[in-house]
Amino acid sequence: MANLESALKEAMSIDGAIGVALVDYGSGMALGSLGDGAEIDLNVAAAGNTDLVRAKMRTMEMLGLHDNDIEDILISLTGQYHLIRPLTTQSGRGLFLYLALNRSRSNLAMARHQLRRIETGLEI
Repeated sequence: MANLESALKEAMSIDGAIGVALVDYGSGMALGSLGDGAEIDLNVAAAGNTDLVRAKMRTMEMLGLHDNDIEDILISLTGQYHLIRPLTTQSGRGLFLYLALNRSRSNLAMARHQLRRIETGLEI
């Protein structure tokens, strides 16, 4: 099991990683983040992506998709990928991992796989 600091460091070692945060989507606050801030403001990203996660959760509720969990949400920009992965563990409910990647330096499939592995090993 990895603690928050080591999980964030591991996420930043993913090829093309720009920044990563663990976010509480109840408050929109980042519980922890790593990144230099030159390319992305992680606090703004955490708050903004909270709205996206809440909207998707409400939509799934209205559609009656009770037997489904969100694995991840992908936002593709011309120069970046943004991955949002809600935590599925009991202690992680209400939290999501947010990872921003430089599109030209990353492998999206590998990044998704690595972020899933980090999420399952994260101890909150």
